Amino acid sequence: MLAPTAQAEKKPIWPPVLDVEHVLLQTSLYTRHFNPQPDHNNHQELISLELHNSQRWLMGGARFLNSFDQEAVYLYAGREFPFWKPRENVTVRAKLTAGLLHGYRGEYQDNIPFNRYGTAPAALPSLGVQWGRFESDLIVFGTAGAMITGGIRF
Repeated sequence: MLAPTAQAEKKPIWPPVLDVEHVLLQTSLYTRHFNPQPDHNNHQELISLELHNSQRWLMGGARFLNSFDQEAVYLYAGREFPFWKPRENVTVRAKLTAGLLHGYRGEYQDNIPFNRYGTAPAALPSLGVQWGRFESDLIVFGTAGAMITGGIRF
């Protein structure tokens, strides 16, 4: 069945409430560039922390090594959109985040659009699955590539 969970249907989504339903800690498991170059880094060493409220809004931050092995940070807000619940403790969902990406410097500064002083706006769509306390996402980062993450809820 392609329908949101009953809990999400009962609550209004705007304005976001200031509560924390759970925290998600994630890391990168696999990265692939769509057009690999010799200087591309596929080992992002990502660590991210997200705070989720009861309306499925979220805010978070991630630290990682960008495609050119430079330390980078992504600060963002977003929302989850559950669309399939094949089992009681399994949910498949989409997620969209938007925020500021900092860390593309020097000769790589122009590799992301609108980059000023090493900081640019970014939006990242993903598809994910939650299984109990565990979550995994397939995140597409623009036309550059995709990453699989894994994490745990607290």
